[in-house]
Amino acid sequence: MEKLYRDFVLIALLFIIVTFILNFAPILKSCVDDKREKMRHLPCEKQTHKIDRKKSYLAGSVWDTDSGDDRIVQQMNLHKYRDIVIAADDFNEPLGNDKFIKDECYYQNCKLIRGHEHGSTPDARIFNTNVNLNGLKQFYRTPEQVWILYILEGPLATPDYFLFDNIFNWTATYRWDSTIVAPYEKWVSFNNGTKPIKKNYANGKTKQCAIFVSNCDTTNRRLAYVRELQKHIDVDIYGSCGNKRCDRTDENKCFDMLSRDYKFYLAFENSNCRDYITEKFFRNGLMQDVLPVVMGAHPTEYKRAAPPNSYLHVENFTSPEDLAKFLHKLDKNDDLYNKYFQWKGSGSFINTKFWCRLCALLNYPKMPHLSVKHLHSWWRTPSVCIRDDQRWSDT
Repeated sequence: MEKLYRDFVLIALLFIIVTFILNFAPILKSCVDDKREKMRHLPCEKQTHKIDRKKSYLAGSVWDTDSGDDRIVQQMNLHKYRDIVIAADDFNEPLGNDKFIKDECYYQNCKLIRGHEHGSTPDARIFNTNVNLNGLKQFYRTPEQVWILYILEGPLATPDYFLFDNIFNWTATYRWDSTIVAPYEKWVSFNNGTKPIKKNYANGKTKQCAIFVSNCDTTNRRLAYVRELQKHIDVDIYGSCGNKRCDRTDENKCFDMLSRDYKFYLAFENSNCRDYITEKFFRNGLMQDVLPVVMGAHPTEYKRAAPPNSYLHVENFTSPEDLAKFLHKLDKNDDLYNKYFQWKGSGSFINTKFWCRLCALLNYPKMPHLSVKHLHSWWRTPSVCIRDDQRWSDT
């Protein structure tokens, strides 16, 4: 009898416990969901995590725009977090996640949209160079949404960005102090001690200098420098600023002609600004069998962006005449000329996968809340560009 009584009590207790769980579990779940919903609507400053740079090398290198590194490799090695929608109205990239699949991104959980193609508010919105304040007013923005400004033009060819304080969270430009560095090209050296390619790059070349230029009125007065250089060495000017023509609709023919006939290519940018190194140097110069002579960014910035001993910088010569004397010296000495091509085969230009890195950063669970407080003063600070009568050594 006593055993039956204990069994009855045990069964009764089990019945009470099961009844409690069935009746109160939904209430507890509702409380948790309410708590999560409240947390989701907290102000952005409270919701985002601040990164302890001492404890996280990866985090510091990913976000630190003052690190002296372009952080491209680190940004490509983040880990998937969640599905992300990026509004890219001003870009011609394919919609959806096709771009991320095509580029073989580690993160393919990002989706590009235009306009209001997605039912919910996008996680990020990216704008190009010519963004204006009136255009921004049409967009609804949540505290968590990341706004990115993408610029590939030099500061003197863009809007001044007055009145754009505290609007953008990230910058994506060719400058190394951008949140996402987007260079025209990136050179990476091999680590296997590759031997130089044995080739006489002067063989068969009958002409000295060439330049492709269509903008004749630039802030750095590059054409005036070319005219002065012409007094001391032969320079053929292709484009609307000279009397030579090459149909740029078929660039390969122009590049073949450049590599076959010329020893030097004048890769002169349209302005002398920090980190501003474009395809004039990489595609027209380094990727051809010709020695580039550069004008544009600071000499130290060319040094970190290019293979070693692969170019000449006008800043290292006192005048166009001084430069011409050295070019004549190289023109007459094949061994000396070929030393500037020993880097060939020692590395490669890599795809920096901008969209992959953007997706990776948006995936980062400890993404700090960043804001570009004074866009104009950052983009056009007096030390960013120099005048035509200045030299970088004077700054």
